[in-house]
Amino acid sequence: MANVSVFNMEGKEVGTIELSDAVFGAPVNEHLVHMAVVQQLANNRQGTQKAKTRSEVSGGGRKPWRQKGTGHARQGSTRAPQWKGGGVVFAPVPRDYSFKLNRKEKRAALKSALTSRVQNNKLIVVDELKFDEIKTKKFKTVMDNLKVGKALVVLAEKDEKVIMSARNLPTVKTTLTNTINVYDILKGDTLILTRDAVAKIEEVYA
Repeated sequence: MANVSVFNMEGKEVGTIELSDAVFGAPVNEHLVHMAVVQQLANNRQGTQKAKTRSEVSGGGRKPWRQKGTGHARQGSTRAPQWKGGGVVFAPVPRDYSFKLNRKEKRAALKSALTSRVQNNKLIVVDELKFDEIKTKKFKTVMDNLKVGKALVVLAEKDEKVIMSARNLPTVKTTLTNTINVYDILKGDTLILTRDAVAKIEEVYA
């Protein structure tokens, strides 16, 4: 088991915590990590792009000139793709880009992402995150104490004061243990977990 230091909100080390190898020491499968990221981005796509084909644009029912004798190339319609105002050849149509990953693949990808953060020393465990009021400046002070810029902060329980305090920081995103995903873990340069969040993640994914 990996031993990781536990810090308080002042950035001082207050102890250590043993991380479960089943979650934070799993084999890193880069292919599954890639597939999990692609799936999340694909599932977020609206898929509402639409352009008209030559059969859908208005006009062009009449042949613009006779077939022979004009010196022009033969044309059957002014709404063919080569004409201004014509239809698009292979026009995009609304579609669903989403696809599924097996549950075991999702879990393995998440464990791989968590393990990679431990291996790269990009995981910070804090004793707790508690605020008396909603104050962005206080949250920024905590980030400075931990010497962290861009980060994903994972909480065990929903804490409105913490979430609202971090909301105006463009480089910080907060989430709960039941909504963490591979994309957010990799996008945030550092992963910050509370001690309770570590216990909850290990309980669910071990």
